[in-house]
Amino acid sequence: MKLSADIELRVLQREAFSYFLHEASPRNGLIIDKTENGCPSSIAATGLALASYPIGVERGLMTREAAAERTLKTLRFFWESPQGPEPDATGYRGFFYHFLDMETGRRAWNCELSTIDSAFLLAGGLTAAMYFDRDTADEKQIRTLADALYRRADWQWALNGGATVTHGWRPETGFIAYRWEGYDEALLLYFLGLGSPTFPLPEESYTAWASTYEWKHFYGFDYLYSGPLFTHQLSHIWVDFRGIQDAPMREKELDYFENSRRATIIQQRYAIDNPLGFAHYGEHCWGITATDGPGPATLKVNGITRQFYDYVGRGVPFGPDDGTIAPWAVVASLPFAPKIVLPAIDHFIHDLKLKRKNPYGFKATFNPTYPYKAGHPYGWVSPWHYGLNQGPIVLMIENYLTGKPWDWMRRCSYLMTGLRRAGFTGGWLSEAPAAT
Repeated sequence: MKLSADIELRVLQREAFSYFLHEASPRNGLIIDKTENGCPSSIAATGLALASYPIGVERGLMTREAAAERTLKTLRFFWESPQGPEPDATGYRGFFYHFLDMETGRRAWNCELSTIDSAFLLAGGLTAAMYFDRDTADEKQIRTLADALYRRADWQWALNGGATVTHGWRPETGFIAYRWEGYDEALLLYFLGLGSPTFPLPEESYTAWASTYEWKHFYGFDYLYSGPLFTHQLSHIWVDFRGIQDAPMREKELDYFENSRRATIIQQRYAIDNPLGFAHYGEHCWGITATDGPGPATLKVNGITRQFYDYVGRGVPFGPDDGTIAPWAVVASLPFAPKIVLPAIDHFIHDLKLKRKNPYGFKATFNPTYPYKAGHPYGWVSPWHYGLNQGPIVLMIENYLTGKPWDWMRRCSYLMTGLRRAGFTGGWLSEAPAAT
């Protein structure tokens, strides 16, 4: 018997949440980047776990005491871990390395000190601080540590003398040349930087970032362009953008929520149009974003030479596009466009049976065009689950069904300060708390 849509979503949410229960280090609370043996932790996935544990409590998937204990272990690790310019530290200047060894918590893979991944980690900590509001020793310490971690991040240093925030830093070579410019997932990063009571970004940094926006017109819609679908979603995990506007959105008479709705519809329209002729694209089969894939490979498929990619920032409508579809990215658009997302989820679950034998729901991606299993409806399927994919499923299902993550973060005075300093006005923000 087929379950109702809401029950189906709760099942999918529970499956995705179980990743955080089982793929965490018992020593320090770090979450593994993906389900590959020997993989390091992703600090962004760890931040998503911190934001998801309250949902686990609300949905009866773990006790409040267990969630508080796990959250406290994680926050305590980040507060006590080594911060310094040494190449094997955990972080520096209040930011953290993108990937950390699951056991030692030290920098892995000679990766960069990541401003965006640190932002997601800090946002997860602030979510925990908003939720764990009881007068117990553990919950008090959660609030204290989350606050201290957020205050320690030196956003002014991350500017490196420029107007916009750098992508990060390496102890061997210094700051990365790239900066957060152009519309993308860094929207949340700027809010957190602007709201800092210790090392705040100047308001001009947000203006400089927004000045690099690129507006496009596709499939009958004007919208703020960014190709990968996830860039229209991740900041929305923490901020309900309905009815609030900054200067660029007031000028266009839009808000970022409506912009993400349009980006979601454009994804579906692109798949229906299917200009490159990939297998199985259509009304209920879309979702093109930055994620893994079957490549790298160049193969001739049905007389057409196709280039397939590994992990790359796939996007619509300019590409790259190699026929790889990410079900998780469709789920993460649920609050914006449920009328087209729910049938797609149904198609992935019941027609393609993409959850079959997968302990955490959907795997990252599949590619029906890639000649992997002849005649199989979904062709190549990623061997991995990623924490960075599981979190948006858990959190955006909850935002769609109850709006609780949005409600929790409306009580975060730091985030509200950041929104106001970015020029946001209107709607619910007029009643949100002022900074204390």
